[in-house]
Amino acid sequence: MVVTVGARAWKEKDRSSQPRESLISEFRRLVQSMYIREVPSYGNTVFYSLGFLLLITLVVLVVTGIVMVIFGPFWWDATAAGVFVRSVHYWAAEAFFVLLIWHLFVVFSTSAYRSKKLVWILGSVILLLAMLEAAFGLGLRGDFVSQWNSLSGADLWNGLGLGYWVNPLNYGALYGWHIALIPILLFGLIFAHYWLVKLKGISKPYRSDIPYTMVEADHRKLYMRGGMVVAAILVFALLFRAPYLAPMTIQRVAETNSSVLAMTLVQELNHSSGTATYLDTIDPYGFDTANVFVNVPYDSYITLSRTANEEARFYSEGRRLQSSDISAAYSYFNGGGGINTSASQRNPVIAMVSALILMARSGAYDSVLLDEQGSQFDQTYQLRLLSDTGLMDARATATGLQVDQYGMVKAGEGIWPIGTWWVAPYNLLEIAFPNGTDLQDSSAALAAFIVFLMLPYIPYLNELPDRLKLYKLIWNRFTIPEMRKGARERRKRH
Repeated sequence: MVVTVGARAWKEKDRSSQPRESLISEFRRLVQSMYIREVPSYGNTVFYSLGFLLLITLVVLVVTGIVMVIFGPFWWDATAAGVFVRSVHYWAAEAFFVLLIWHLFVVFSTSAYRSKKLVWILGSVILLLAMLEAAFGLGLRGDFVSQWNSLSGADLWNGLGLGYWVNPLNYGALYGWHIALIPILLFGLIFAHYWLVKLKGISKPYRSDIPYTMVEADHRKLYMRGGMVVAAILVFALLFRAPYLAPMTIQRVAETNSSVLAMTLVQELNHSSGTATYLDTIDPYGFDTANVFVNVPYDSYITLSRTANEEARFYSEGRRLQSSDISAAYSYFNGGGGINTSASQRNPVIAMVSALILMARSGAYDSVLLDEQGSQFDQTYQLRLLSDTGLMDARATATGLQVDQYGMVKAGEGIWPIGTWWVAPYNLLEIAFPNGTDLQDSSAALAAFIVFLMLPYIPYLNELPDRLKLYKLIWNRFTIPEMRKGARERRKRH
């Protein structure tokens, strides 16, 4: 009886485990159905593993990104576990771009785009979207590099005339671009890109002097290489924490550079600041700087403090006296004049700006700007005001983030060299043409991308890799067994 009960229990346990085994088997079959089974004899080299390795790094990016979204910015900036996950995400992104550029170089060198034009076009669009994804992700990091990158990116989008729809200073919108819209597009294009490669197979040599045979794909090598990439990312994340520079805040500026902030507020009132005079193909900062940065915050101040309304006194003056008060206030703060909100203050502009400096030191000024913006995630007003002070440019120069220092190539203080090095070509464009406008620079970059995208269809230019014999870097006796065997036979004959 005991044996019977035991046998029945064992059978029931066995049946309960079958669905799990079946699910695992189904998943394994699904993955295996995506395999490319047969490749040219050079297809098992690392050069032709890059697409798979890109997929591995993408999985790491997705997993770490989901974890970061769940726990939020404070966790990934201020806790040991969060900093490690952020570092893994960071190094996975760096690895992704290294592998992507290497992959494009292999395709370019072997002129594979000749027979797979659509595959090349999809890959080019994937590169562009990946760069946008990385730029928007950098904007969400929450440090000074994020702020500077967002301001620089805003100039690019404004130059293209798209600043109204794509505003990197709005972190809420950036979240949508970075974790939803662009990833959806990327996954769709990557799947289409891979499926075309699977249908047509790995590109075969277009030259008759390159021997090869078809062999079975070594998927074990693929997974081993993928494991090595993941291990390298984890090691780098442990040894080299993702750089973090404390963000610049209006409150901190008010505490340490109150005269600079005061002069900037006078310029906002006078509509002479960088934001007030910002012009490009469109004017995305068409808001009234006097109203946003001075009037509304000051109204909040007098409501809470119940002090005399210097704003009303200022606007009751004639235009000539207003201009005189503004000029005198700028000279006052530029000469090191202190905070003065006393009722005996004859210049209403000095009293108003002094009150705003006190607000900024308490943190209340930031809150008013966020309320004006209507979103706790939209940093447009804060970052534009900080940019108008000129202090962001000074700090960017000091930390090696200015365009004349190759832009975002450096992402940290001191000797830290790692950053978004892949935007160096655009930085070089701005260095070569320092007087170019945002429209000219962005148009040149867009034109270069179109040439890159349409390379398979451009006569003579699409023959460049072959004329330079770049294929020898990929197809040689070290990567093709048949060429290695032929070289041995020739040595024997001699």
